[in-house]
Amino acid sequence: MAALTLPRLPRLPRLNGPARGGLAGLTGAATAAAAQFAVVVLVTREAGQEAAGTFFAATALCLMAAGILRMDAGNGLIYFIARSRPFGYRCTSGYVRAALVPVVTLSLVTGVVALLSTADPTVRVLAAALPVVVCADVVVAATRGFGAMRPTVLLDGVLQPVAQLVLVSAVVVAGAGSVPLLAAAWALPSLPVLLLSAIWLRRRLPYTPYLPGTAHDLWRYTWPRSMAAGIQAVFQRLDIVVVAMLAGPVEAAIYTAATRFKIVGQLANQGLTQAVQPRLVRALAAGDLARARELYQSTTMWLVLLTWPIWLGYAALAPWLLGLFGDGYASGVPVALVLAATMTLATACGMVDVVLTSAGHTGSSLANLVAAITVTVALDALLVPACGASGAALGWAGGMLVKNLLPLWQIHRRYGLRPFGVHSLAALKSWRAR
Repeated sequence: MAALTLPRLPRLPRLNGPARGGLAGLTGAATAAAAQFAVVVLVTREAGQEAAGTFFAATALCLMAAGILRMDAGNGLIYFIARSRPFGYRCTSGYVRAALVPVVTLSLVTGVVALLSTADPTVRVLAAALPVVVCADVVVAATRGFGAMRPTVLLDGVLQPVAQLVLVSAVVVAGAGSVPLLAAAWALPSLPVLLLSAIWLRRRLPYTPYLPGTAHDLWRYTWPRSMAAGIQAVFQRLDIVVVAMLAGPVEAAIYTAATRFKIVGQLANQGLTQAVQPRLVRALAAGDLARARELYQSTTMWLVLLTWPIWLGYAALAPWLLGLFGDGYASGVPVALVLAATMTLATACGMVDVVLTSAGHTGSSLANLVAAITVTVALDALLVPACGASGAALGWAGGMLVKNLLPLWQIHRRYGLRPFGVHSLAALKSWRAR
């Protein structure tokens, strides 16, 4: 099968035939976005607003905990595995062990403590699944260090979200749509993702003796980013939990439904990031700013071309689209408008934080995220009690502006990188030519 050519985007190395990294990532992202959106529609229409809000808050809390416990070990492995390519990926097995031991230990301890400290059946289900959810993400990320996108696309982009949709649908069709059963259906697909990605990684890793200092090198690079990743996980989902706590599960259900299209932009960005990140690491490590500029500007233009029509369409069609979730969700239109405007601006900044961390500035990334979540929490505390879901949307928007504009200024000051330039025009011309 001939590979399509998308100029200025990195190619996926051969893995059972020609493949395209950027296109593959976007394909997986589109599949995941569609499946996750369908899950939200099913739950909101069939479970009732209160049960839906409880389910969304519980899964958001689980993902927040998982984001903290991963300690960004996956991106640390991408960084070190990608840098070891010129040396035949020697010592990569040691880096994988150094990453997984603390992650597995902390996630198991946290899961056991959560199981023993609560009688809530939903929390107990998600606590039991937590170590698997955490480790699956780390192992899948490690495969991208080799430049391979297929495991990520097939497992994280297709298998997991589609299996979640099938299992949640089965629970709903069976008429047993209790929140604990819905949580179990949502969590179970992480297990095959973990097993299959571990098999792929084990076959690819060259076995080498563990070298002293491996863990020190890995975590010296990763620890600032670990804190940043935990804060990022909290930043992405804190708003749902805050709304549930301060305004109740019904408002949390409305907020989740209105912000579900946020996944589209995030997954489109994720799909391109997963393909480009190893190339950015190698370009910046070699001091090749021209190549880094080409990657950054081209992917920014692709993000704009792919997502701006979605955000503009969502703003225009929000009243009709929110009706898909069932009665009582039309009050989320102001949330949808804030979301569309904010994501339009954020997309125009491109993958600024990825560029910053690929250059090794994980401390700056951490400081930026701390600033963003501080702004979000402050605005949420001020606005949610009075405005409910709309207040949470404004708080999230304030944090997103800080999260994107700070690193944009930093990479321009340090490297002269801008999201738009001559490579943007080349990407735009190739788009028109298609």
